[in-house]
Amino acid sequence: MFKFLLPAPHLPEIADPDVVKSTYKYWRMRVMVTMFVGYMFYYFTRKGFIFVMPGIMQELHLDKSQVGMVGTIYALVYGLSKFFNGILSDQSNPRYFMGLGLICTGILNICVGFSSSLFFLALFWGLNGWFQGCGWPPCVRLLTHWYSRSERGSWWSSVSVSQNVGAFLIPWIVGGVQQFFGWRTGICTPGIICIFGGFFLMYRLADTPQSVGLPPMRGEKHEEQELSSRQLLASVLKNKSIWTLAIVYFFIYFIRSGVEQWTALFLIESKGYAQISASGVVSLFEAGGFVGGLSAGWISDRLFRARRGPVNVLFALLLIIALISFWAMPEGSAWLASSLLFTIGFASFGPQLLIGIAVAELVHKKASATANGFAGWVAYFGGASAGFPLGKAIDKLGWEGFFYSMVIASGVAIALLLVNLREKKSYIVGSSQ
Repeated sequence: MFKFLLPAPHLPEIADPDVVKSTYKYWRMRVMVTMFVGYMFYYFTRKGFIFVMPGIMQELHLDKSQVGMVGTIYALVYGLSKFFNGILSDQSNPRYFMGLGLICTGILNICVGFSSSLFFLALFWGLNGWFQGCGWPPCVRLLTHWYSRSERGSWWSSVSVSQNVGAFLIPWIVGGVQQFFGWRTGICTPGIICIFGGFFLMYRLADTPQSVGLPPMRGEKHEEQELSSRQLLASVLKNKSIWTLAIVYFFIYFIRSGVEQWTALFLIESKGYAQISASGVVSLFEAGGFVGGLSAGWISDRLFRARRGPVNVLFALLLIIALISFWAMPEGSAWLASSLLFTIGFASFGPQLLIGIAVAELVHKKASATANGFAGWVAYFGGASAGFPLGKAIDKLGWEGFFYSMVIASGVAIALLLVNLREKKSYIVGSSQ
């Protein structure tokens, strides 16, 4: 009954080169736009909980630690899901894998809207974290099959910034609905949208070029055989460069999550900002992330001939400079704080994008989602470390503890990137690609 989830069979190859060219152009744009919209929808059902938390706490009489526990369960489940579903995605048809995952996240958002106890909130939001892991791995599979390495960074970054668009739109959707109809309707609304979005994905996506009668991308081998789970894992776990980049990913996510969670409070307590002013300044971090993620792939493709390593190092150097400058900035300069947070967002989302591309390019393209999922799993431990552990460091050492942690994490990331840069194979696709 689940045969439809298997990779799509290859159709007889189109012989006319003019038809091949026009068909390739059509499908590449169709796949890209559909991935963009689909992953943006995934962010609708991922971020909505944040904006209904006050209503949940008030109606269900929950405190911050209880609601925080729900978020922790989600993060841990989601991190594991990215790895596990990366393996499944490499052996599945992304058309149905991504679409069904989005439908399930929509249903679980609705289930949260009907929950009236901490147990069911944690259960349904944790399950949502699992199905959220069905979103990005299919995109990785599609990006490595439909777009060649020399241009992949540009296409990858174009799809990746859908997360920033989704994160920007969902507060307005949930906040507006919640204001008039309450938190339950607020969290159900993105769920309903994403159920329809899942059917949209299943209708619009395709698997590989060969599944619609096209030849494989120019310069790449025509691989017929799918890899087993053991082969997928072996190709990833035995690759030292992937381990190095996964550890760098850990520190990049630690910095990104730390800035997202604690910067507004730092501005309020240490720089004398009002809450609304601090929130406005911090919003520039997400704007910088949009520009950084979009430009990183383009820069690596156009200026560095698809070499991700040197661009990663440049972004990481900019990140540590911006963090130190933000730490040392004087009080009362909202313009300077906003500019520096924009730069921090720009410099942190760049490596986040490029590491994801690099690990996918280090393995056979049929193992790309597994490699990306493994690195993402490690990265989410970094994100989790920016919560309670970093909060304890701030409690004991003050805000100096926060910035020492950020700067040390940046320094370790730069050192590891430089080590990996020395190994040419770490950023060049081998014959297995």
